[in-house]
Amino acid sequence: MQSYDEVINYLYDHLPYYQRSGQAAYKDSLDNTLALDVMFGHPHHQFKSVHVAGTNGKGSVSHMLASILMESGYKTGLYTSPHLKDFRERIRINGKKIGKRFVVDFVNSFLKKNHATSLEPSFFELTVLMAFEYFAKNRVDIAIIEVGLGGRLDSTNIIKPELSVITNISMDHTAFLGDTLGKIALEKGGIIKRNVPVIIGETHPQTSIIFNGLAKDVATPVVFADQRFNAGTGLLSLDQRQIFTVRKGGEIIYNHLGIDLLGSYQAKNICTVLAAVEELCSQGWQIPESAVRNGLGKVVANTGLLGRWQVIGANPRIICDTGHNEGGIREVVTQLSQTPYKTLHFVIGMVSDKDIAGVLNLLPRNAIYYFTKASIPRALDEQQLMKMAAFFSLKGKAYSTVANAFKAARENAVADDLIFIGGSTFVVAEVLEN
Repeated sequence: MQSYDEVINYLYDHLPYYQRSGQAAYKDSLDNTLALDVMFGHPHHQFKSVHVAGTNGKGSVSHMLASILMESGYKTGLYTSPHLKDFRERIRINGKKIGKRFVVDFVNSFLKKNHATSLEPSFFELTVLMAFEYFAKNRVDIAIIEVGLGGRLDSTNIIKPELSVITNISMDHTAFLGDTLGKIALEKGGIIKRNVPVIIGETHPQTSIIFNGLAKDVATPVVFADQRFNAGTGLLSLDQRQIFTVRKGGEIIYNHLGIDLLGSYQAKNICTVLAAVEELCSQGWQIPESAVRNGLGKVVANTGLLGRWQVIGANPRIICDTGHNEGGIREVVTQLSQTPYKTLHFVIGMVSDKDIAGVLNLLPRNAIYYFTKASIPRALDEQQLMKMAAFFSLKGKAYSTVANAFKAARENAVADDLIFIGGSTFVVAEVLEN
């Protein structure tokens, strides 16, 4: 294959792709990843890394850490998923997306090497190895590697990082990870490795005991970020940044700490990031306070992060957020309750394998809803979503496409209203793409 478009079509059309297909693309072993790793000569051995898992916040934390390390002068790789607009968002070095030529060459190399072995990797498995090969070839100093799904059996879990981070645990992907917080914590905690320190973002009685037990089993230290740091409530500055006062043990350690990501939930993520930075510094990484401040102040500019309480329009104000499970939506609803508006117009679509009822039960009853579906096979039919929503007294109309739903919301909203887009990463992606 010669062109980038041909290669991207191959990745989407010929490999099982979880974001589109769901369970059919999920692999419950690391066999393919380990075989690919051998095929490409163990590229992950050639760079240092930080491994980031969790139900919510792992994307924001990954981008924050990458930005801080970039500002510290380190050549920094960043692997995240899913992408919102462009496949190359998943793999970056110092914020710059992977080159199209490398994507083409890597896939062609795989097809050539695979001629004899006939591996059948998933989209995610092959993409992870592409990232590892890219970081190795480009000799990054360190790479932030975000887990895709779970942890224990995730393709990224072949690395031995400098540090493991688990942001939090909430009910999500229960068909694969388990139907209790404890079971999900066991899967997420599968990234905890011997003698690799671990940062846990949030303390919870059902999960903390799991993480402490897993860490003890492999003789590794564990730090609960929310027990060490407190960022309080962010204030909004004139330039639309959140400003935090961060305390450690009651003492102010960061006064007037600005971040260019909106959403009150970022207070939790900042504490997780600062605990990770503290641990990296104890290992000898040189991360000055100025890099922390500059890195947090320029997350979007440095890493291209999209879809986290992102304001994309004014008069009416238009906001999108990729929170899509019960924990993420709870944070979104809290943020909406703190946001002034005359009428809330809520453009929502969901994928069929989520806890639909659990999410709908959290949503505000006084909004006008625009029920829709993203153009992926996993998307829940908009008519079915509307019927389920009616059970929770959520009222609105159904639209067959995200574009039509968004158009209707914009036509109905006046200057003092708020249009919110969410429920699914893919609904947000379609709005941003257009």
